[in-house]
Formats: sequence, C-alpha cells, structure tokens
Amino acid sequence: MRAIGLYSYLPIEDPQRLIDLEIATPVPDARQLLVQVKAIAVNPVDVKVRALKAQTETTPRILGWDVAGIVEAVGPDCTLFKPGDAVYYAGDWIHPGANSEFHLVDERIVGRKPTRLDFAEAAALPLTTITAWEALFERLLIAQQADKNRGKSILIINAAGGVGSIATQLAHWAGLRVIGTASHTASSQWVKEHGAHDIVNHRQPLVAQLKQLGYTAVDYIVCLKNIAEHWEAMVELIAPQGKICLIDDIYSPLDLSVLHPKSVTVVRENVFTRPNFHTADMLEQHHLLCRVAELIDANVIQTTVKERLSPITASNLRRAHAKVEQGNMIGKLVLEHFPS
Repeated sequence: MRAIGLYSYLPIEDPQRLIDLEIATPVPDARQLLVQVKAIAVNPVDVKVRALKAQTETTPRILGWDVAGIVEAVGPDCTLFKPGDAVYYAGDWIHPGANSEFHLVDERIVGRKPTRLDFAEAAALPLTTITAWEALFERLLIAQQADKNRGKSILIINAAGGVGSIATQLAHWAGLRVIGTASHTASSQWVKEHGAHDIVNHRQPLVAQLKQLGYTAVDYIVCLKNIAEHWEAMVELIAPQGKICLIDDIYSPLDLSVLHPKSVTVVRENVFTRPNFHTADMLEQHHLLCRVAELIDANVIQTTVKERLSPITASNLRRAHAKVEQGNMIGKLVLEHFPS
C-alpha cells in the first residue's frame, strides 16, 4: 500500500523530510479495525514529531493522527464496527500513524463518522474534538447542561486554532460565557463565528482587555498555547476556586504556589492518555466521538476544516507541514484522496 513517512528528522526545507513509500498492508488483530483512509488532517503534533533531531529510523516512521475513512476489515474480537462502516478517529501514539492508504486502529477509540460531513470535513475533527471535550467536561468538570452554567465564564487562549475552534463551540453549547483570544481580523471573525461572545488579543495584555470588557475574573481557563507567556495573566484572572486546563507543552517551570490563596485547580489534558495506557475507560473515546457526531448531524457543532489539499502525496503533505509549522493556523488543514 502507499504511505508517506520518514527515515530522518529533517528541516521543513529538505525534500527528504517526508517521502512517498510502498509498505505492506497490515492485518487487523483482536479489537483492531483496518481502515481505508479517505482523508487525513495535519496537527501541530505532526510538526513537533517531524522536527529536526539526530535520531534516524531503520524502518520508515509513519505520522498522522486525524483520520476519516471506511472500515475494510475487522479483528476477531471487534463488536462495534463492521466492514463498510464510515468512521473517524485520532489513533494513538504507539502504533504507526495514518498517513497511509490503510491504517490499523483499536475500535474503542473510533467513532461513527457524522453523516452530514464528507470525509475531509470529518477528518478535521477527531484529535481536536477529543482534546476539547476531555478538557472541558472531564478535566474541568464543566456540566454539559446549559442551565447549570448560567452566569459562568471561560477564557480560551488561542481560540482560532484547531482545538480552540471546537472548544469554543462546545463551551458555547454548554451555556458558558465564552471569551476567545485571536490576534488578527480573520482569526477574530472565525472565533466569533464559532460561538465566542467576546474576543481579546493574546498578543496584548489579557488582564487589561478583560477588565475593559467588564470581567473581574473568569471561572475557567483553557490555555492552548504559550502557557508560560500567559501564566501571570491566568493567575490574576482565574476566579477563587476556579479551574485551569493546560494543553500545550510546558517549557519552563510554573509557580503553582501563587494559586494556593484562591484554591485553584490546575489540570492537564492529553488526547493520547487513554489509548496509550489502555485505561479501563478507553471506550469513552468511542462514546465521545459518537456523541459529537450526533451534535454535528443536529447542526449544533460545525466542522473546522479551513483548507483542503488533494491528492494525499508526500509533496502535498510537506506543503501542509510547512503551513502548520508557521504557527498561525485558523481551523484545520486536511488532505484527501490517495492518487488513483
């Protein structure tokens, strides 16, 4: 089968950074699905993994953590899906990624594709949707009933990106007052369209901007980027007994002691925790994706695909990595259709 992978971790300018390959088609075992990949999305995690380092691989490393496709075959222990089912999912960190014609994935982290979306629109969603849902409803313990959140507010830092675009919609659906950050006109408009009530610029002091809008404190904060840069503002803005969820990598130590007077909860979210550790509740990602598919089909949640490239080739994937590496993406970039 065709695939796109790497042997060396090279700069984005190097033509060998991602290459077209022919590899064997895998066979599903136990609770694995073999999925015919119809569309893939590129995320910051792809760029981070591919980034320059001295390490080399003896067998090609396949990246890719956002998929929509059709079940081709199922393992002997599968109960959730059958061949022909349309699915979407984010995969895990342990097995080869999804930048290939066929991909193996545990059915417990796979959802039924929203019927209202095509494969590219669906592929834009899984990784960011799982991250946003788990951050809001499982880490921050926000109620999913709007009447229980009346009068409560949330600040979403980097609301125009992939996770932010979904988190904004979910927070709005849950009845929260949503303040989203964006840094220019196009991203601000995108955030507003996805449910933010107020927009502030994360390149300017956040505290002063929120105070100007009438916020003395917020009940929840989700920080998706540049945690250290915004830490002092988060400490000042979070309400007593509030909750903060951090999702980006932390590159320097944070002083948690400053939150002690307010009894603030700080939590972390990693989309791969359940599949990587085979947690007892791993099946929850299946239920989560199926629930979101229902919300999408009910026109409550919108896809966040912003740009498409076709076909799925190494050259187009290199273009996608270059765009994501710039760090100013609005929504998601998706590749669709392997060459016939």
